[in-house]
Amino acid sequence: MIREVEIRGFKSIYSANIQLGRVNCFIGANGVGKSNLLEAVGVLGAAANGTVDDESLLRRGVRAGLPRLYKSSFISDRTPAHIAIGATTQTKAEYRVSLLNPLDSPEPAWSYKTEVLGDGQKQIVSDGVRDRKNLNPKAGLAALQIVDLEPTNPAAQLMQRLQEFAIYCPNTPILRGIVPDQQSRIPIGLSGGQLPEGFAALCQHLEHDGEEGEEILEQVFELIDWVADIQTTSHGTDLLSPKVPRTKLLLKFSDRFMRKSRNELTAYDASEGALYILFTALLCLLPKAPRMFAIDNLDQALNPGLLKVLISRLADWLYYNDPDRQLLFTVHNPAALDGLNLSDPEVYLFAVERNSNGQTVMRRLTLTPELIKLNEQYPLSRLWLMGHLGAVPNV
Repeated sequence: MIREVEIRGFKSIYSANIQLGRVNCFIGANGVGKSNLLEAVGVLGAAANGTVDDESLLRRGVRAGLPRLYKSSFISDRTPAHIAIGATTQTKAEYRVSLLNPLDSPEPAWSYKTEVLGDGQKQIVSDGVRDRKNLNPKAGLAALQIVDLEPTNPAAQLMQRLQEFAIYCPNTPILRGIVPDQQSRIPIGLSGGQLPEGFAALCQHLEHDGEEGEEILEQVFELIDWVADIQTTSHGTDLLSPKVPRTKLLLKFSDRFMRKSRNELTAYDASEGALYILFTALLCLLPKAPRMFAIDNLDQALNPGLLKVLISRLADWLYYNDPDRQLLFTVHNPAALDGLNLSDPEVYLFAVERNSNGQTVMRRLTLTPELIKLNEQYPLSRLWLMGHLGAVPNV
């Protein structure tokens, strides 16, 4: 599990060190830089894969941009020559990189200035290696070196985790299957494409796990209270208008309140909240999902009460498949905080703000004696709105 991320000179993040847990929730006003943190990890993932260009960034859900937009440009501070990002695991394996791209004549791919990879015992790629004249400056060396490492080596595991990382941002038309996902991935696209295929894989996986798996699937179904059953089908003639675009495989929902002869509907007609629930469950529970991933605006389209219960189940769902699986997510709905169990040492809540110079700062919120006393009277959602947690806009 990645325990620390270090960022220097990336967008609004001039300098930050963030400690991470299994579930990591980021709250803050619009424009404070919550998504910039997620994108910094995405850039590091692209670097770990060997190339940092628009294609590799878009594949990870990072917005493509010019160096003048990626490099910090504060009035109070000098524009850094490079972007520096690093990650360290609990076993002290580390990967750090600094990337260059000139402001005046930007190139399609970023150049590696320095690159360090270590497994906690020894350095595999050292800081000075990039100074060799025969190296392609736009190709990552560490990505090549891990070929010679055992799969169980902590450095190899860190690199694979970073390479898999992606920022997901579900989109209702794509979840409904009427618009194609531009960033298709296994088991589900970054915007929710292949949801029926992903759900079919989830059912197969959980049914294979016996009673424990069936219990987890029931937890998912409980969050969609109007549903009697959810299946997949390739026959949608009786369920969809011929004018509606469709995918090869369709989700089929059975409404428990309707007559059995007319109680079936597809994702096109179903509640969008049901689709967002399935989307989140797939990423947490499927073995083929990334071991570390982010969901930007996880709370969208969800009722506050439903959101609270969903958030409360994330830690167990992540742990069910892999004790080292991690999720980073941003929210704006205060109800999300009431689903967080902050007494769990693996559940982290961060307040994200901008300081007097405009730089993004991230502060982990812990249950101090003062906060515990206030929490006896008010839920965390209310305390956030009252200003006790910070991370509120100056309006």
